[in-house]
Amino acid sequence: MYRDEKFQTAARDCGFVEENQHRRGSEGVVWLTKDGPGGGRNAHQRMCVDDVTNSATVYWMAVTGKVDSKTFREVPALREWLEAPEEVFAKR
Repeated sequence: MYRDEKFQTAARDCGFVEENQHRRGSEGVVWLTKDGPGGGRNAHQRMCVDDVTNSATVYWMAVTGKVDSKTFREVPALREWLEAPEEVFAKR
């Protein structure tokens, strides 16, 4: 299984659904989305899985209204971040 497929599996396991998919040959980007309860990093998340850079970037609307993001190069780190309560990562 390719790394981008592992990122997608991790995202789906954590409640994301595929929004759309853009592929050109073997290169492509997959967008996933998830609407969580409340505010903070769990609300209105979008994820871009990029098989060119072998990474996944999660975007969310911060409480202040600013869009924030975090990029992951390894699937275990993405899973840990997605599954952890928001307060665990609030100070990082």
